[in-house]
Amino acid sequence: MIPEIGVFALVLALLVAIVQATLPLAGATWGIASWMRLARPAAVLQCALAWLAFACLADAFLADDFSVRYVASNSHSQLPAIYRFAAVWGGHEGSMLLWECLLAGWTMAVALRSRQLPAAYAARVIAVMGWISVGLIVFLLLLSNPFERMLPAPPEGADLNPLLQDPGMVLHPPLLYMGYVGFSVAFAFGIAALLSGELNAVWARWSRPWTLAAWGFLTLGILLGSAWAYYVLGWGGWWFWDPVENASFMPWLVGTALIHSLIVTGQRGAFRSWTVLLAIAAFSLSLMGTFLVRSGVLTSVHAFAVDPGRGLYILCFMAFVVGTSLLLFAWRAPTVGLGGVFALLSRETLLLVNNVLFSAAALAVLIGRSIRCCSTCSAATRSRSARPTSRRCSSRSWCRRWC
Repeated sequence: MIPEIGVFALVLALLVAIVQATLPLAGATWGIASWMRLARPAAVLQCALAWLAFACLADAFLADDFSVRYVASNSHSQLPAIYRFAAVWGGHEGSMLLWECLLAGWTMAVALRSRQLPAAYAARVIAVMGWISVGLIVFLLLLSNPFERMLPAPPEGADLNPLLQDPGMVLHPPLLYMGYVGFSVAFAFGIAALLSGELNAVWARWSRPWTLAAWGFLTLGILLGSAWAYYVLGWGGWWFWDPVENASFMPWLVGTALIHSLIVTGQRGAFRSWTVLLAIAAFSLSLMGTFLVRSGVLTSVHAFAVDPGRGLYILCFMAFVVGTSLLLFAWRAPTVGLGGVFALLSRETLLLVNNVLFSAAALAVLIGRSIRCCSTCSAATRSRSARPTSRRCSSRSWCRRWC
């Protein structure tokens, strides 16, 4: 019965997220104050429903409810309670539910801490984050339902991956996801500024504390993951070039550049277009990391989902988010301009060089990972051609589609 409550909570969260994404945005556009006032209560209610669903899934793990397919695949009755709880995000479905819960938590925090913002601007920010939640909850309900039943229920679960039965599993994924999802706040602030046409220094001052918090969580997650990788798998220079490890490194690089750019925009009014472009890029790279981990397009010890259907949905969602953001940026950027001017020998020039270096590093990692992606697809295709009777690579379907 409790898993069904979890599904019902997700359905209600989807309905609330749709209201949160549409009515406040329409109210800000048409000046309807009553619709804009719906943003904050909708964000709080959606957060409560998302965490109710998470609590239902955690209860299924702690109660050893092996009639739930996801629990049976990632838990065992003899597993210590702390690892049974951590197993909630030990697989694809639970980690995506955690993604949504953290996003809802960030949204509620913004809703409760943004009362000093203009009503129209706050409504746009919360609505943009609501649209992201809509995409994630639809994905959970249609393609990654963590509450799917398996009848008859097996007497015992398949156990959690032994490599994940580690104290690092308790903290590393939540911290990493807090960083990933936290960049959605800077993204929402930037998109709201573009929608309003007021891409000035004020939005940068509003979004900088949120960006710094997300960057801090991501930094802690990467450091903890690095330590975990070292004492479990040993030292090797190749480890930090693991394609999925880079999924967190690229947003960190761009996020570092974004923090410095927000300082200049907030204090001097310069780098206005560049700053909002970095905000879009940081969250887009977070979505790209989610796609790579769950698509099967890359082989890695971190990749735990190889369903091309799920990867295709995330790819389409990422294309929609990035595409609409860049179109909006292309529409508004010419009217915004570059912002304030500064001398050649100044702190602003040094921060610009800093931005270029971090962005170039992120681009280099992105190119290297793209080459790795194409190499994996080509190798899978050659292997399939040479040995048609061998077990097919999980990347095969992606090879036909994308390479």
